[in-house]
Amino acid sequence: MAPGSTRIGLLGGTFDPPHVGHVIVAADVADALDLDRVLWIPAAVPPHKQDQSVTGGAVRLEMVEAACGADERFQPSTVELERPGVSYTVDTLRWLRDRSPDADLVLILGVDQFRTMETDWKEPEQVLRLATLAVMDRDGASARGAIPNVPGAEEATFVPVTRVDASSTRIRQAVSAGVDVSAQVPAAVLAIIEREGLYRG
Repeated sequence: MAPGSTRIGLLGGTFDPPHVGHVIVAADVADALDLDRVLWIPAAVPPHKQDQSVTGGAVRLEMVEAACGADERFQPSTVELERPGVSYTVDTLRWLRDRSPDADLVLILGVDQFRTMETDWKEPEQVLRLATLAVMDRDGASARGAIPNVPGAEEATFVPVTRVDASSTRIRQAVSAGVDVSAQVPAAVLAIIEREGLYRG
C-alpha cells in the first residue's frame, strides 16, 4: 500500500458476547501495527456455526457497539449482518476493498484460524491477496511452525498479545449457571446481557 494510506484492522467473529479479551487483544494489535481503525465485524451466519443457535444479529451488534466504546480506534461494522447467507471472510474483504481501494486492510486472526486457513477457509488465496494477516500470538513463536500452505501466508505478521482467560462460550455457560461475569465483559456489554436476559437457558 502507498505510504500514508489508512491502516484498517479487521476483527471478525460471532461476538456472542464480546468480552474483555477481545478488547485487550484488539488494542494490542492496533498498538503494535499502528492501525488507524479496527473494524469489529459480527458475522451473520458464521461458517463454522451454521448448525448452532446464535443470538440475533441486532443484539450482538449492540453489544459490539458497547464494546467498541473502550477505544476510539474501534468501530463496529454491519457489512456481514447486512449480507444474506453465510459470512465468508473473502466476500467481506472484497466488499471492503471495493469501497476503500487505497486502504491497507489488516485481517486479525487467532493462531487456530491461521493454521486451518488452507483447509477450512473459502478462497484463502484471495483472502491473502486482499489483505495482510496479523496473527495474534499468545504463546510466543510457537505459531510460526504451523504456517499453512497458502501463497502469501509466510508473510503474516505474528503479534504478541496479552493472554486473557476469557471466552464467549464460558461466559454464556457462566451466565446460565448464575455466575458473576462482570470481570469478563465490559460493563456496557453486561448491561445488555442483563437487560435482554441473554444466556439464561
